[in-house]
Amino acid sequence: MPTRNVVLTDHQAHFVEQLVTSGRYQNASEVLREGLRLVERRESEDDVRLAVLREAARIGIADLDAGAFRSFDSTDRLGQHLATLTSEVLGAKSPYGAGRFRDYSSFGCCRNGLSSNSALDDG
Repeated sequence: MPTRNVVLTDHQAHFVEQLVTSGRYQNASEVLREGLRLVERRESEDDVRLAVLREAARIGIADLDAGAFRSFDSTDRLGQHLATLTSEVLGAKSPYGAGRFRDYSSFGCCRNGLSSNSALDDG
């Protein structure tokens, strides 16, 4: 395994020493490898988030270009609309039955590939 020399702040060195002394890690190298694994995972998750945001932006722009959107004359009306959607999505019991989803295609906000009368069933 290749070796590297690293410079740590006093705080970082103390923290590494605490982790080793606690028995959680056998040595400083294990602590640093775990830190690198966490950075690697965060980088990977950030890449996925960015890809999802880019796709959402692409879909939103396509909806705008197609005229598939709603306009609101005030922030209050927008807030009411969002509150209604939120309560429908997070409601304790769906009025559409177990495992079913309401169709929001008329709002121009959902492009999930389902037809305008589609619903999903548990089976």
